[in-house]
Amino acid sequence: MLEVLDLDLKTGKEEYQEAISRLREKLRDLQHAVRDCGVPVVVLFEGWNAAGKGDAINALVRPLDPRGFKVFTTQAPTLEEQFHPFLWRFSTRLPGKGELVFWDRSWYRQMLEERVDGRLDRSGALAAGGEIREFERQLSDDGVVVIKFWLHISRKEQERRLASMQSDRFERWRWTQPDWKKERGYKKYLQAAEEMLALTSTVNAPWKLVEAHNRRYRRVKVFEHLTETLASRLSRQGHGRKTIGRPMQAVEDIDEEIRSQGLQVEVDSKPSVLDQSDLSKRLDRGDYEKRLSGLQQRLRDLEFECYGRRVASVVVYEGWDAAGKGGNIKRLTQELDPRGYEVVPINAPTAEEKNHHYLWRFWRQLPKAGHMTIFDRSWYGRVLVERVEGFASEEEWSRAYQEINEFERHLTVEGVVCVKFWLHLSPEEQLRRFRARERTPHKRFKLTSEDWRNRVRWNDYRRAVTEMIERTSTPYAPWTVVEAEDKLWARVKTLSTLVTTLERRLGV
Repeated sequence: MLEVLDLDLKTGKEEYQEAISRLREKLRDLQHAVRDCGVPVVVLFEGWNAAGKGDAINALVRPLDPRGFKVFTTQAPTLEEQFHPFLWRFSTRLPGKGELVFWDRSWYRQMLEERVDGRLDRSGALAAGGEIREFERQLSDDGVVVIKFWLHISRKEQERRLASMQSDRFERWRWTQPDWKKERGYKKYLQAAEEMLALTSTVNAPWKLVEAHNRRYRRVKVFEHLTETLASRLSRQGHGRKTIGRPMQAVEDIDEEIRSQGLQVEVDSKPSVLDQSDLSKRLDRGDYEKRLSGLQQRLRDLEFECYGRRVASVVVYEGWDAAGKGGNIKRLTQELDPRGYEVVPINAPTAEEKNHHYLWRFWRQLPKAGHMTIFDRSWYGRVLVERVEGFASEEEWSRAYQEINEFERHLTVEGVVCVKFWLHLSPEEQLRRFRARERTPHKRFKLTSEDWRNRVRWNDYRRAVTEMIERTSTPYAPWTVVEAEDKLWARVKTLSTLVTTLERRLGV
């Protein structure tokens, strides 16, 4: 199977730029369609060490909304995972409806590596392949789109890349003795890979073989297959071709009475810490592009430094509706390795979450050492929306300030960097953005009656925000109020704050 691939295939620079621009736009539209239709998507990458799996995932997620996907890297199973069936750890990380999950190695790692190491004989490999086929068939039958890539390179090319990685300080952490072992046993791995691919390429979850010598060719082929498969599967699963690439519409009818009440908001004259923000701050496009690029590259360097030194970080985004949290998060993560961070959008708690202490669901989302978790809204909902809307009693939200401070102090004592942003704008600018969303088809879904209802209670939220900042801005986890009237300024300020905080923590 793999011997028929032409590893000399290449894509020229101009051809690549034209294709990748078109494909990124198509994938961005498809993510909207996936979310709109509630379709779960699993994209997994297998292949040789240094074949470019991480680069392919990086390229794919760049145009996507980071709140709608997750990236997992499969390592050797932990002690706890070894006490469960081998598919358990993957089953617990499957995407929800409308989500995409990317795997850098997956459930095939065990089947391939144990076969080569001799821990799995041929009959065991056949049994494992059967379990995987059944697992993927169940996913497909339930509407999950399963897309599988095998990235192939020659032995000579692998040797060259592994040597290059060893001399690169940002890639050296990936260099392990097992990598050398796999390189020396190339023929044995090739045989095991051929066996695995033939055994597990099915109608519902076929393998896509990718010639991975040329980076531009590899990226374009991966993009093309992913977009074509998603569009085809969405259509076949009954969502219709008209949905694909069509701008999303409003998810609900706006309550006109609530909307009319929200058109005029008079801000309470009582002094607030928010009044210290200078909302006139602006950046011109040229200065913004220059500063943004430099900060993004610096943050990427710090991401690798944090991974090497096992420093975890938590970034919290709170702010007014339409303050630009989503766009801000996207620029913050744009140049990062997606295997090192996760964006967690927080919605109303589920029935299971309501049966626990309100911090329970956040404990479950905290990053492991060396990784970063970005919360789009957070545990501060307890003293904001739950307080204002009456979902928590006064006793509950009053004691939450101390509980939150203790929670964050525990994180920082354990070495976690905690950075918190409140994105602040005026009610006049919020109204302008609401109206712009109403006029823009692909943004209309973002605006709901609840947004207008929250706007009606602007002063109630303003008092809650003021008390939140005053009572939970601590030396170990201070709040940064970000002037978000100008989105360009806000993006640069959050990046600059995070970079400075990580540099201070790392002493670099």
